[in-house]
Amino acid sequence: MLIALIAKDKDGALQTRKDNRADHLAYIEETGVVSQAGPLMNGDDMIGSLVILDVEDMAAAQRWADNDPYAKAGLFQSVDLIHWKKVIG
Repeated sequence: MLIALIAKDKDGALQTRKDNRADHLAYIEETGVVSQAGPLMNGDDMIGSLVILDVEDMAAAQRWADNDPYAKAGLFQSVDLIHWKKVIG
């Protein structure tokens, strides 16, 4: 099941993102369920994240999201998990 995780950062949280980026990227690598990912941008500023998860079900996506170092650091203002259907690519 593909799940789009769309997270928006809290205002003024760029340093939190930078401070936890290495742990976030290591988590992506170690969990092995991320098929695509990258920051949401406003010009040159990172303001959120888009992560496509390939997991068993929505509960697994929620567990992944809850354990993301970015989430644990309090980076996000909001996180949406949405079932996603790949059509192109």
